[in-house]
Amino acid sequence: MQLAALPAIALVPLAIVATSSVVTACLLGVHHLGGLQPLELASYDLMVRLRPSRTTDLRLLIVTVTEADIKAQKRWPLSDRTIATALQTLQQFNPKTIGLDIYRDLPQAPGTAALAKQLQQPNVIAITKVQDADDLGVNPPPGVPEDRIGFNDIASDPDGVIRRGLLFMDTETETLYAFSLRLALAYLRPQGILPKAGLRNPSNLQLGETEFTPWETTSGQYQTVDAKGYQILLNYRARSHLARQVTLTQLLNGAIEPAWVNGKIVLIGTTAESAKDRFLTPYSMAEKQAVSMPGVVIHAQMVSQILDAALNQQPLVWFWPDWVECSWIGAWVVLGSSLAWFIRHPLGLCLVVILAIMVLLGICYALFLAQGWVPTATPVIGIIVVATLVVSYRAQQAQRQQIMMMKLLGQNTSPEIATTLWKSRDRLLKSGKLPGQRLIATMLFTDIRNFSTLSEQMSPEALLEWLNEYLSAITEEVKANHGIINKFTGDGLLAVFGVPIHRVTSIEVSQDARLAVECALAMSDRLQALNQDWQKRNLPTAQMRVGIFTGPIVAGSLGGKDRLEYGVIGDSVNIASRLESYAKDQQTELCRILIAKDTLVHLQDRFAVEPWGPLVLKGKQQLIDVYRVLGHASDQQP
Repeated sequence: MQLAALPAIALVPLAIVATSSVVTACLLGVHHLGGLQPLELASYDLMVRLRPSRTTDLRLLIVTVTEADIKAQKRWPLSDRTIATALQTLQQFNPKTIGLDIYRDLPQAPGTAALAKQLQQPNVIAITKVQDADDLGVNPPPGVPEDRIGFNDIASDPDGVIRRGLLFMDTETETLYAFSLRLALAYLRPQGILPKAGLRNPSNLQLGETEFTPWETTSGQYQTVDAKGYQILLNYRARSHLARQVTLTQLLNGAIEPAWVNGKIVLIGTTAESAKDRFLTPYSMAEKQAVSMPGVVIHAQMVSQILDAALNQQPLVWFWPDWVECSWIGAWVVLGSSLAWFIRHPLGLCLVVILAIMVLLGICYALFLAQGWVPTATPVIGIIVVATLVVSYRAQQAQRQQIMMMKLLGQNTSPEIATTLWKSRDRLLKSGKLPGQRLIATMLFTDIRNFSTLSEQMSPEALLEWLNEYLSAITEEVKANHGIINKFTGDGLLAVFGVPIHRVTSIEVSQDARLAVECALAMSDRLQALNQDWQKRNLPTAQMRVGIFTGPIVAGSLGGKDRLEYGVIGDSVNIASRLESYAKDQQTELCRILIAKDTLVHLQDRFAVEPWGPLVLKGKQQLIDVYRVLGHASDQQP
């Protein structure tokens, strides 16, 4: 049996690079079109929820208007008097600044004059809503200077989750400041931190040493969001307990400590469900009760972030340039394809791929804790996709190889042995060769008697057709009895029973010996049928000889790397050959089958034999005890 040399292993990296390049290109294309944005945002939300919350921001105080407060006041919107009283109470405790996150574009009597007086205080900041295509907007309270007005518009993502914060918005006539930015600037101004042009880009805002780089449509893992205005990623400080909170009723009743207000930024806003000023956040997915976050709390989150960045207490969220993100994704895809190519065991591959994904997620989470937002879902998908493709390719390739090998082996051996060979291919193949194995096997040699004389009676074409008909018949019997045809010898062949799979027990060795004798008897029957058919067709008939011997051999590949042949060598092979050719001129029967005692001991009296005694075989010094097989023991007359 001849084996083709294995393909050069240098082709393996090429396959990995090609597959990885295609998968990476497809991922980047889908990513660029926004197809992976929902998954990246979901991974971002998960990391936000897993990240430990920071401590309560003691620079802030939130005065909430709850459902209970609305019921106590018996009206909504609240009256101007109620809000004026709240502002007046807060001013007694010397707050740094007060942000009123409640619309007051229209008077809500009584108390309109009192509220107007409180809104004139230099540390009070009111809100407006910017007019857009779908909204008429909300005007600021009348009489409040422009430098104490901030818009409270919130930028939401396509899924309705708030992940970005606005700092500025441009209209046709002016640039408007965000409510949160107005509050932060009022707090930072006494500390000498004023807005200035950025060092990297003069168009950017810089507070202290921090430059606030505006986010674009494709910043971070975004690809399809509205980037109007001056936006930054909203880096939430805490899921809850961002700052101390008191209710409006507590404030009006004086149930607060002066220290809670003194020098603080105070935000007043509604948290009541009926006010419909609540939004989804990255925490919403894990919440069971408070699924949404009040707008006033979101503004407080933004204020806290701006203060931390300006005072160098917490950096802003950063992301990689496009080329670094592409390299990052490509590297993980290459790793996934390499694992799938080199790890052949399915369970081992699954475990290693899972481990690689866990390492990837761990690195992404560690970078997230350092304020870095890098592609997370995309490389995970890349690993899974490329591993699936490589495994599928390997399976398809293995199937093609199996079909070719089974076809090759099936011509020379039984399907059972061919299947066993295929299943054991990794163990058998070593350094591009079948390593030599010492085995106990049974060899069967056949030859046609007086073939030279027969060949003189026929033309070469007819002889070849006649011989192929004969060899095809006896080959079928070898395969049917689970033997493997090692080679053809012109008008004969060498079949081996018990290779290449190691037979380790005496029962297996005996089974191989019995199958070899069964095969020889079946060949005799087939030859008799062939002779009858040949006689009808006026073709020559034939006689054949069979020699069988059971003993130790070495089986493996013979030859060089360009041409390999599966061979069996050893004295046992020579003895089987000598048994076949012994006294060939004295043959009278149709098919003579000679075996040695070494084979007879394994037959367990299943066959009738005729002892020929110890004989001297050609090229052998020791006598060989030889027997002629007459047939099955059950078929012989006593």
